[in-house]
Amino acid sequence: MNHLPTSKTSNAPASPTHIEVRGARVHNLRNVNVDIPLGQLVGVCGVSGSGKSSLALGVLYAEGSRRYLEALSTYTRRRMGQAARADVDEVRYVPAALALHQRPSVPGVRSTFGTMSELLNSLRLLFSRVGSHPCPHCGAYAPPSMSVAAEQPITCATCGKTFFGPGAEELAFNSGGACPTCGGTGTVRRVNEAALVPDESKTINEGAVLPWGSLMWDLMKQVCGEMGVRLDVPFRDLTPEERDIVFHGPAEKKHILYKAKKGDNFAELDFTYYNAVYTVENALAKAKDEKGLARVARFLTEGPCPDCEGTRLSAAARGPLVRGINLAKACEMTLDEAVTWVDGVPESLAEDLRPMAISICESFQHTARRLLELGLGYLSLDRAGSTLSTGERQRVQLARAVRNRTTGVLYVLDEPSIGLHPANIDGLLGVMRDLLADGNSVVMVDHDTRILAAADYLVEMGPEAGAGGGHVVACGTPTELRADNRSLIGRYLPAKGEAGNATDAPTRGNGLESRSQTETGAVTATGETLPQTEAAEHAAPTSDPMANVRPRCPENQLFERGTIHLETNVLHTVHALSVDLPVNRLTAVTGVSGSGKTTLVLEELIPALNSANAGETLPASMRGIDPAGIVRAQLIDATPIGANVRSTVATYCGVLDDLRRAFARTEEAKTAGLKAGAFSYNTGKLRCPTCDGTGQVSLDVQFLPDVDVPCPDCRGRRYSGDADAITWNGHTLAQLMAMSIDEALVACAGLKKAHAMLQTLHDLGLGYLTLGEATPALSGGEAQRLKLASEMGKAQDGALFVFDEPTIGLHPRDVRTLLNVFQHLVEQGATVVVIEHDLDFIRNADYVVDMGPGGGQAGGRVVAHGTPAQIAQNPASLTGSYL
Repeated sequence: MNHLPTSKTSNAPASPTHIEVRGARVHNLRNVNVDIPLGQLVGVCGVSGSGKSSLALGVLYAEGSRRYLEALSTYTRRRMGQAARADVDEVRYVPAALALHQRPSVPGVRSTFGTMSELLNSLRLLFSRVGSHPCPHCGAYAPPSMSVAAEQPITCATCGKTFFGPGAEELAFNSGGACPTCGGTGTVRRVNEAALVPDESKTINEGAVLPWGSLMWDLMKQVCGEMGVRLDVPFRDLTPEERDIVFHGPAEKKHILYKAKKGDNFAELDFTYYNAVYTVENALAKAKDEKGLARVARFLTEGPCPDCEGTRLSAAARGPLVRGINLAKACEMTLDEAVTWVDGVPESLAEDLRPMAISICESFQHTARRLLELGLGYLSLDRAGSTLSTGERQRVQLARAVRNRTTGVLYVLDEPSIGLHPANIDGLLGVMRDLLADGNSVVMVDHDTRILAAADYLVEMGPEAGAGGGHVVACGTPTELRADNRSLIGRYLPAKGEAGNATDAPTRGNGLESRSQTETGAVTATGETLPQTEAAEHAAPTSDPMANVRPRCPENQLFERGTIHLETNVLHTVHALSVDLPVNRLTAVTGVSGSGKTTLVLEELIPALNSANAGETLPASMRGIDPAGIVRAQLIDATPIGANVRSTVATYCGVLDDLRRAFARTEEAKTAGLKAGAFSYNTGKLRCPTCDGTGQVSLDVQFLPDVDVPCPDCRGRRYSGDADAITWNGHTLAQLMAMSIDEALVACAGLKKAHAMLQTLHDLGLGYLTLGEATPALSGGEAQRLKLASEMGKAQDGALFVFDEPTIGLHPRDVRTLLNVFQHLVEQGATVVVIEHDLDFIRNADYVVDMGPGGGQAGGRVVAHGTPAQIAQNPASLTGSYL
C-alpha cells in the first residue's frame, strides 16, 4: 500500500492547532483541562504559587521532552537526564520541548560569556584563518595568507623557514591554547604563608603551624625539631633560618621517637619532613571533593595567573594578530566594541582573503545581533560565566536557541523577563517572535505586564496560591482578559499600543473593592465555581491598582531624617561617584542591565557601611562614607534556603521548635517519657525510620530516571505511626506540618510565639506555603520574604536593608503586598534600598537613583536622582521615559 502523501486529498485530517491537556494533577493542579494554542506566543500567569510552573514545566515541558527521549534507544537514555512522567490523564499533540529555566545552572570555572554564547568559536576561527602569525624560529610576523585554511605551511620572509599556522582548537583555552601555568582557568591558587602561622605568639608545640594540625600528622612537629628548629619558643622568636625550614625546608627523612598520646608506648619511625607550604600543596592536590577543598581553602589565596595575566591563553595562542591585536585583547572587548571591531576586519585584509573573512564575521555578527537585542552588549567576551546574573545566563540561552533555527519545537520559558530593564523588553519579544516565525511554539511563565500584553493568548492560573490555586481562572487574548471579570491579571495589563506599563491602562480598579459586593461565585474557564470571596477578588476593577500603594514622602522632607553620603573610586565599569541616599526612606536604584546598580549597592555601599561601623579601613573602592547613624547593613537576597529537603518552612522560621515544646507538654508525651527533642523529624525517636525523616525515598529504575516518591510507610509525613498517638489541640504533629500557614494560624492560636510568626508570614503574602514545605524549592521571592520574617515587628532604627530585585517572580498583586511590607519596615525606622526594574514598584518609591546611561563601559554613572515624578520628567533618564 502506498503511504506517500498525495498532492491533494479532500479527506486529509487537519493539522493539530492546540496542545490538549486533560486531567493534570502535578503539584497543586486540580485536574486541569486546558488547550494551549500551537504556533503562538502563550503566556501563563497568575499569583505566586498558583500553579503556573506546574502547568508549563511540570506538564507541557515534562511530557514534550519525555516523549522525545523515549524515541531514543535504551542505551542512550541511560546516559541522559530525563523528566519523569507527569501526573496527567492525557496530553495530546505536544511537540518535542526545550525549557529555559528561571535559574540556569551556574557555569564552571572554564566558562566565559564568549564560550557560553559561542561567539568565541567565530573569533578563534578568525584569528586562525586570517591572522598574521609569528614565526616560531625567528619571531617575525608573516602577513595573512590562505595557507592555514589550505592546510599548507607558511614560509617566513625573514628567516626562510616554514611553519604551520595554528588551527582554531590550538587557540582555545579549553584545549590546545590553554596557559600551562593555570591550565586555562586564568587564576592560580597560591599558599598564603601568613595564614599558615596566624598567631606567632604560640610555639610550634602549641600548634603555631596550623596545617600540621589540620592537614598533616601531629608528629610533623617532632620531625621539624629534628630539622633543627626550636619547638618551645614563640614562633616570632625563631631565627630567619628556622622560619625558612618551617615554610620551605627540604623533604629529608628523619628518625624520630614517637610517643602515643594515650599510654606510655613509644615507637621509632623514619619520617619524611613536609614543610608547611608543601603540606598545603599536597593536600590541595589530593582534594577530591568540595569538603576536601574547604579544608585547604583557608590557607590559599587566589589571583590572576602571572604568566597569562588572567587571559587563560598560552603565549602561542596570544601570538596571532588581526587588525593589530591578539585574541586576548579581542576578548577583553565588550560585545558592543567587538561588533564594531569585527565589522572592520574584512576591509583590513587583502582582496583574496575577504570572502572567507566576511563569512566568518557574518557568523559572529548573526549571533551577536541577538545578544545585543537582549541588552547584553555591555558584557566582555572574557567575563567569567559564573559571574553572570541569572537573567544574563537565561538570555544567553535564549539567543542560542533562536540561532539554532529549529522548527516544530515547543519552547517553555520560565520568567524570561528576569533582570530586564523595560528598554530590553522589546528585544526579548523580538526574539520570541523569531522563534514563532521559524514554526515553533512558545509558552512563557511571566508576571511582566508588558510581556503578557504582547502575548497572543493567556492562560491565568489561580485563583489563589497553594491549595487555593491549581485552577484555570481565565484564558483568552489579552483583550479578552482585560474585559473578563474573572481575571485578576486583566486589570494590570496595558492596553494595546501603550508604550509604558500596566499603570497607564484606563478603567482598571484599585484592587480594594469589598469582597461582599458579589453575592454569587464567578465561574472559571473550566466551568468551576469559585467561592464568593474569590469571585469578588476577580470583580472588574475601575481604576489603576498600582497607584499610591504606599504613602510616599513629600519631596521637601526626603532628607530630614539624615543623609547617607558615599564617595567611591572606580570599580569595574562604575566611575568615581558621589551619591546621597535618604535615611528612613524607600530608595530604588534603577538602570539598564550592566549599568552599575549591583556594583554601587552590593560591592560599595554595604561593605563601606560594615567597615565604617567596625572601625576598619574602608574598601579600596571607597573614598569615604558618612553612615548617618546606620549601624547595621543587611542584604536580603534570593539565594535558596537550606541544602536539602530537611530544611522546611517550619524549621527555618522556628515554628516547629514551639510546636515540639507544646507536644512535649501533653500528658501522652509525659507518660511516654518524650521530651521536645523526640518530636524532631531530623533526630527525634518519632521520625520515620524508613525515610529517616525526609518524607520521601528514591527509587532506582535503571534506564529510566530515578524517581523520588513519598515514603511508603509514613506517606510523606516524616513521622512514624507512634507520633500519631500524641495530639495537641486536636491535631497530630504530622497533620500540623501538612497545613498551610493560613490554616496553622487558626490551629496554633494558643501558641503565642508560633502564632506571631505565622501571622508575620501571612502578612508577607506567604500564607499558602505549608509548614512542611522544603525551603530549597522556594522561589527567589519566597526565600527573600521568609528571610525577612524574623525582622518584622522589631524596632529598626539604624538598620539598612538591601534587596536585589525582590519583585522577581511576583504577580502585580504580590508586588502590592511587598510594597506594604517595605512600608512597615520604614515605619519601624529602617532604611530600605532596592535594586529594581519593576516600574510599578519604582514609582511607589520615595527616592530613585538611576544609573546609566547604558551598560558596561557606557554606564557606571548616576544619570538622574530624585522622586519618581522628577525621574519621569528627566530627559537624561531612560527609566524615566518608561515611568
